[in-house]
Amino acid sequence: MSVLVLGGTAEARALAAELHGWDFHVVSSLAGRVARPRLPVGEVRVGGFGGVDGLAAWLREHDVQAVVDATHPFAERIGANAFAAAEQTGVPLLRLERPGWQQGEDDHWHWAHDLAEAATLLPGLGRRVFLTSGRQGLAAFASLDELWFLIRCVDPPEPPLPPHREVLLDRGPYEVDSERALITEHRIDLLVTKDSGGEMTAAKLTAARELGVPVVVVRRPPRPATTVAADVTEAVEWVLHR
Repeated sequence: MSVLVLGGTAEARALAAELHGWDFHVVSSLAGRVARPRLPVGEVRVGGFGGVDGLAAWLREHDVQAVVDATHPFAERIGANAFAAAEQTGVPLLRLERPGWQQGEDDHWHWAHDLAEAATLLPGLGRRVFLTSGRQGLAAFASLDELWFLIRCVDPPEPPLPPHREVLLDRGPYEVDSERALITEHRIDLLVTKDSGGEMTAAKLTAARELGVPVVVVRRPPRPATTVAADVTEAVEWVLHR
């Protein structure tokens, strides 16, 4: 049985390893946006498929019997393309999506629908911003010349960027102690993040809670309605039942 895993996430890598252990033919597809990605076991392809029709043709050509969309919660385009291609070809589709973060009683969160709305909230909440929304979409904050930003991302971001900034190239997982020290050292008074969920980057939220730092959280975009698994175990069971 041939399974296509659309990934790049920790869950996608874990799923590929599990399915490989069951002797499935697994192909993991990465978008290619990260210069040095962490590679899963098994066969890997990098780059796009050429839209819905290109993905549908690839599924037919490689006789794929199941697709698991384990991409990042904010990877809207590939999620929509996977849904449409699965509908076109009749190949079963599963969305492996980690649960979003839950706000606690001591958290000071402010929700935004997208990065543009998040940018409008910042001037009234803080002056020194820890921006952890990734390198895509930073143009939304480029006009905020009265604020200072610590921008953390995996690869160097491209302009336009906020004029007053420091760029920190790093990737998770992160620890609470190091996140607390980073926030304290840079005198951060506001954190910005996407609701990515998962444990790899959740430490910043714990550190912000402990230090009383408010957080602007960007909501997840809507995804097409399909079967969803919350973890790798559920996803493996779904594939086994195909």
